Amino acid sequence: MPPMKPHLHGRIYNTTKLILLAAIALLLPIIPIYLYDNPYLLPDLSENNPSSFTFVSDNLLPSPSSSGTNNSNETKATTEKTEKPDDDDDDDYDPDDLLETTLRRSCNVFKGEWVPFPEGPYYTNETCGEIYDHQNCLKFGRPDTGFMKWRWKPSDCELKRFNPVWFFKIVRGKTMAFIGDSLARNQMQSLVCLLSHVPVEATYLPNGKGKRFLYTDYNFTIIFFWSPHLVKTTEDRSKGPVPFPLVNLFVDEFDDAWTTQVHMLDYVIISAAQWFWRPSMFYENGRRIGCFACNNKRVRDLTLFYGYSRAFRTAFRAIYGDKNFNGITFLRTYSPGHFDNGAWNEGGTCTRTKPFRSNEKKLEGHERDFYSTQLQEYRTAESEGMKRGLKFRLLDTTHAMLLRPDGHPGPYGHPPEEHRTISDCVHWCLPGPTDTWNELLLHLLKLERSSV
Repeated sequence: MPPMKPHLHGRIYNTTKLILLAAIALLLPIIPIYLYDNPYLLPDLSENNPSSFTFVSDNLLPSPSSSGTNNSNETKATTEKTEKPDDDDDDDYDPDDLLETTLRRSCNVFKGEWVPFPEGPYYTNETCGEIYDHQNCLKFGRPDTGFMKWRWKPSDCELKRFNPVWFFKIVRGKTMAFIGDSLARNQMQSLVCLLSHVPVEATYLPNGKGKRFLYTDYNFTIIFFWSPHLVKTTEDRSKGPVPFPLVNLFVDEFDDAWTTQVHMLDYVIISAAQWFWRPSMFYENGRRIGCFACNNKRVRDLTLFYGYSRAFRTAFRAIYGDKNFNGITFLRTYSPGHFDNGAWNEGGTCTRTKPFRSNEKKLEGHERDFYSTQLQEYRTAESEGMKRGLKFRLLDTTHAMLLRPDGHPGPYGHPPEEHRTISDCVHWCLPGPTDTWNELLLHLLKLERSSV
């Protein structure tokens, strides 16, 4: 047989190469999606975690990330006034960004370190009008500004900066609700500040504690529902220490303030914790079954975590049990406080001016219990939701926030002439670390977009 002609050999080689490239192009988007749906196939990323407690996002629920460094064009898009996206479907999407997000699906964006970021925040306390005084750290004389100049860096990839163009493209025509306590409101306010370049109509809900923001250019609505216990409650002001009267917690009954509107929501971000420290009487099936810190020897003390667990169980049931709800639910996990030298009512303070490294701080004690309780109820809700084809996703901010003792208002959440002796080491300054919560939220929204 005569030797193959050189030009014929090259043609066959090129054809084979094209077939291989086509096969790889088809497989790449499938493999990460398969791993995302079957996370047990991924390696355990927690081997080098010195903490005595393994975060669920370390090895059970890989929460991937887009990667790539910020180029000058992206920085300009997020720090200067962002142009309004066109009305034409997806013309403004960066296909490379979307592909990159898909390929990085297995990256754990919830595990990493805080790194210096000299560029600072997206907004200031003067450019955003939704910052309450108790979060307005610069207004009341905080002398250092370093707390605004750190950026979350996942261990194995990059977390892209918040891009309002991407955000509005994804949420156009949708309704997003933040449900919970003042830390849920903290995240909502951060998001409104990140979008503060866009005209918005803001109104209070009938209870005076919730708020609604309508971005008319995009038919997009943000709602905050005040529900610090997530379930039905009443107060008994004849019992319990002032200013914290005893709370009657009906652990199996819905809070109508938000559950009656679940069917109207496309995205639900749910979180709660600190209010469960209040003295509580627990009711189930209309009967008193126990309490927490009620100082009544005739009532069984079930600890606060009984109420906490059951409240999340009922709140999740209100979501997946609503036959008209077809949205996505995100659990934003526990946000640790940082009190040194005593509790909040014992003179505790938070005076650090930079983050911890991941090997300097562990999740322990009641903080670990809050976190693990949330995850247990989340897994149940995720399983129940799957029966209806609903999506439950984890916005696991606990590890990142455990490392940010510098981000709290401390004594700078009120005018100095008020001479308050209590430091706020629970809430977060705005701008500040909570802006990262919404960078992570946008990342998860992009993952959902890329998997459609």
